[in-house]
Amino acid sequence: MPQRDLLDTMLKRQKVLADFADFALQSDDLDEVLQEACRLVAAAMGTERAKVLEIEDDGDSLFLRAGIGWAPGDVGHLRLSMQDHSSESFAIRAREPVITRDIAQEDRFEVPDFMKKEGIVALVNVPIFLPRQGAFGLLQVDDTRPRDFDGHDSAFLRTYAGILGPIVDRLLRLRDLRATEERFRLTVEAAADYAIFVTDAEDRITDWLPGAAAVFGWTAEEVRGKPSAMLYTPEDRAAGVPDQERDTALRQGSAPDVRWHLRKDGSQVFIEGSRRALGHMPGGGFLKIGQDVTERRLADEQLRASEERLRLLGELAPALLWQADATGDRIELNGRALGYLGQSPGELQAGGWLDSVHPEDREATAQAFAEAFRSGQPLELQYRLRGRDGGYHWFLCRQVPWQDANGRLAGWFGAALDIDELRRLQMRQEVLVAELQHRTRNLIGVVRSVAHQTMGETGSIGAFREAFDHRLKALSRVQGLLSRAEHEPITLRALLSLELDALGAAEGQRLPLQGPPVCIRPSHAQTLALALHELATNARKHGALSGAGGRLGIRWELRDGPAGRHLHIDWHEDGLNRAGACPAEPRADGGYGRVLIEQALPHSLGARTTYALGLTELRCTIDLPLDAGTSGRS
Repeated sequence: MPQRDLLDTMLKRQKVLADFADFALQSDDLDEVLQEACRLVAAAMGTERAKVLEIEDDGDSLFLRAGIGWAPGDVGHLRLSMQDHSSESFAIRAREPVITRDIAQEDRFEVPDFMKKEGIVALVNVPIFLPRQGAFGLLQVDDTRPRDFDGHDSAFLRTYAGILGPIVDRLLRLRDLRATEERFRLTVEAAADYAIFVTDAEDRITDWLPGAAAVFGWTAEEVRGKPSAMLYTPEDRAAGVPDQERDTALRQGSAPDVRWHLRKDGSQVFIEGSRRALGHMPGGGFLKIGQDVTERRLADEQLRASEERLRLLGELAPALLWQADATGDRIELNGRALGYLGQSPGELQAGGWLDSVHPEDREATAQAFAEAFRSGQPLELQYRLRGRDGGYHWFLCRQVPWQDANGRLAGWFGAALDIDELRRLQMRQEVLVAELQHRTRNLIGVVRSVAHQTMGETGSIGAFREAFDHRLKALSRVQGLLSRAEHEPITLRALLSLELDALGAAEGQRLPLQGPPVCIRPSHAQTLALALHELATNARKHGALSGAGGRLGIRWELRDGPAGRHLHIDWHEDGLNRAGACPAEPRADGGYGRVLIEQALPHSLGARTTYALGLTELRCTIDLPLDAGTSGRS
């Protein structure tokens, strides 16, 4: 090439380089820049075809990213395999320009079919390298005429590719940065329950993202330039929490921020997040990210409060409480149950708690629980449990199943209530009912006997009614003593005082009652009280208490005999005046009182009695056997 033509070509190409550089500085669109690069290089090289092929991410193919002079549908769609023995793959592997003056004579590589269809005869290409990285792709100039591309052409293309590489690198980084920013923007806008904002080195708010506005209620205009301490509660501000958090972030790089904060409307929001120091950023500052977990926090607090109330109720309830798994192998007891049984939690597992069940109840209890675990049905039974002190108490046990959200058996809840005292009371009640039934039958028999005897010794309905009424009242009085016998023992002095007071005998008369404290068995009290009633009534009508003179003395003592201890009672009336006829003189058969004393007491109580009635005195003795331990307070 003549020197003048060469100089013109170099100037023209320098202008192309300058124009391309200016264009690249004005555009941020990679495809636009590559397309312009193809147009300018084709013009500079005096051809109608040029293209840029980009190595795709898989490294196995080349993508026709930009180009001019090619058939519609090639640019932006065509891909070439890097495995093919083509001029393009050859140039990239060689990492240097490749020149072909006539493809018909080329034996180094194959020319792609699409280029043959376009009538390509000569070509020159050069790899495009990114700074400090590998190859981006290939810049290629093609011609449909045989052409002798020389060293100047190759050098120009290398210079052109050298300029194009950094430009492509910048635009690729810009593209990635914009993609990252877009992802970040979409992320922070979607995270409406995350408060994200930035503060400067003085902790004044500089950037207020949408999540922060959604969580706290302030707009960016309202908070920008204000201290982030405005978001803390008055209590935390007074305690210096914002400054402490900032100092920790400066020392350690980050600081937790898990606490209650303030909203614009004055309500509180619980934030779970952190403050991070931006020491690598110009001017420093802090990035704060926190999630609004108010609902979860309130739910957790309510759950903890509910669990605490349940725990306290479980401790307050006078019952042994437990929770077991579906099979009953794993069991957890409350403190009251552990304290009562005295077993360790490990000893209770896999049915170990059955060791505390009374041996007589253990088999039935184990079978009942096994059946409940098998069937999933509620359970209720009573059994005895051994306590820490070794003693056994009766318990009423109830156990119910609970199910998970899918309706499957998940476990069991149970409670055992100490009913030992109730069981004892029930047993005592059964004894008392039997005793009451026995006494009732006896009382009915006594009433029938009293009625029969009274009817036999009275001659008129009026006399019968009066005598029968007095004797029923005597029975009623002794029944009152019997009703209190469980807590107030029946004494001989009480029986005597009851009958004498009923007759008004204590008023103005000297009635010496002398003797030691003696308790009377409830089964003896009724018959003995009737005998004393007959003696007192007779004394009131005919004897020492009738007002006709005479004295009454009642003495008793405890004596020891071959058959054991016995009570000796001496009823003595003297100073009587029975010389004249007495309308109330007892009948020949002795009357009801004597029958009761001389026949009923020996027959029903095993007593020995005497009854002697003279003109001036009456003496009656009753010698009553006592069981061991019947003496006591009078």
